[in-house]
Amino acid sequence: MYPAPAENSSEPPFSADLTGTRGNDGERRIQVSMFNDLFIAPFSEFEFMRRALAGALALALGAGPIGVFLMLRRMSLVGDAMAHAILPGAAVGFLLSGLSLFAMTAGGLIAGFVVALLTGFVARTTELKEDAALATFYLLSLALGVTIISLKGTNIDLLHVLFGNVLALDDQTLLLVAVNATITLVVLALIYRPLVIECVDPGFMRSVSSAGGPAHFAFLVLVVVNLVSGFHALGTLLAVGIMMLPAAIGRFWARDVTLMVLIATASGAAAGYAGLLLSFHTGVASGPAIILVAGALYLVSLLFGRVGGLVRQAFPGRHLEA
Repeated sequence: MYPAPAENSSEPPFSADLTGTRGNDGERRIQVSMFNDLFIAPFSEFEFMRRALAGALALALGAGPIGVFLMLRRMSLVGDAMAHAILPGAAVGFLLSGLSLFAMTAGGLIAGFVVALLTGFVARTTELKEDAALATFYLLSLALGVTIISLKGTNIDLLHVLFGNVLALDDQTLLLVAVNATITLVVLALIYRPLVIECVDPGFMRSVSSAGGPAHFAFLVLVVVNLVSGFHALGTLLAVGIMMLPAAIGRFWARDVTLMVLIATASGAAAGYAGLLLSFHTGVASGPAIILVAGALYLVSLLFGRVGGLVRQAFPGRHLEA
């Protein structure tokens, strides 16, 4: 038998328990609402945020693996130089057609290939080393591109070219980034073995197969293609960041190349998602926010990474003894 309610009491029995249950349900609803407002609503309510997220994920899929191989082949600065090298071509496209996707993309691709060919020619026909030749051409390219844009455009146009605007991706640009990422993954699957072998032992690769040269050329083409994709979203100055920072993150967590590629791709995607949220909630520029988040992940990996992290080196684990 349940105890009868006290006389002159209008409250039902166990009202305190019911009130507590309602209070817990209310707290859960508030927590769910806060989680939704912080992490989901920006993408579910705004189409430009969904486009930006799709573009960032596509960039991570293509640029992450490319960055890993650039790092393993000790070509990290080549990626940075090539990112600047595409600027004059994109600037010529802007001068002729304004902010036309086709003109700026074609100009950037042509400029990137021309600088790569000129660098190789100078390095092989003169005493100037390849890194010095590439540095010379990329500095000239950067200065030439800024000059060309300033002839017709405004400071806003210059900022758009240098730093991009991932929040303004339209259907055509998003399709271009997605197609470039798909091409990158397909071609990498075809040249994966010679690339890995050449990273580990170039001499052995040259002695057993002639596939190293074509694979290297195809890889350079993929570098330029992904830099052009990054240029449309992040600008020429930050495009290489979505390549190299995730690659460096992967290097601190894995020794296996395949696992390194997966970690780099995942960290690039996470940086894109978190960077867009940071930009939405704080009002900072979206491109730099993505790169800053990737930089924060890199610092965490530098400290706590299981492969060469500073904490791991300072406090190495105990080795098993026989």
